[in-house]
Amino acid sequence: MKQVKIHDKSFELYIPYEKIRSVIEKMAEKMNTDFADKDPLFVCILNGSFMFAAELFKRIELMKAQITFVKLASYHGDKTTGEVKQLIGFNEKVEGRTVVILEDIVDTGITIDNILVQLRAMKPAEIKIATLLLKPDALQKEVQLDYVGIKIPNDFIVGYGLDYNGLGRNLINIYTVVNE
Repeated sequence: MKQVKIHDKSFELYIPYEKIRSVIEKMAEKMNTDFADKDPLFVCILNGSFMFAAELFKRIELMKAQITFVKLASYHGDKTTGEVKQLIGFNEKVEGRTVVILEDIVDTGITIDNILVQLRAMKPAEIKIATLLLKPDALQKEVQLDYVGIKIPNDFIVGYGLDYNGLGRNLINIYTVVNE
């Protein structure tokens, strides 16, 4: 689909699935090398990161790799609220382990900053951050990102796990809002 309409907004194709898959494959290759002698715990930030995490994790060839899920919320509609609510938390042992945060998109950096505070209190050996998408122009917090898939402008996007008021997560491509 070249265009989609969700609620009151129209979106046009921005990043096709083939490019998304290629970027994730390269990221997984690097992680397989970087974590070859470790037992990493991958932390998927729900809801948006589930497609990115699934695509990446099935390419992780490390026998000791585990994945867990935390649910945070910081958006309402097409705007960030500036606040992060934790809806589901950690259950796995973090202390002494390499933790890899999997985020669909880093825009303001508020969500990542919030999860870093929580994780550091659990005393991991190290924390790495992987994001499929980065909006450098939207950053409000300084965060160290270790794996960045695609840098994009500060436009509102949907698809591949990203939503607009709950809809659009199922789209295999990423779409950007059409200025009306």
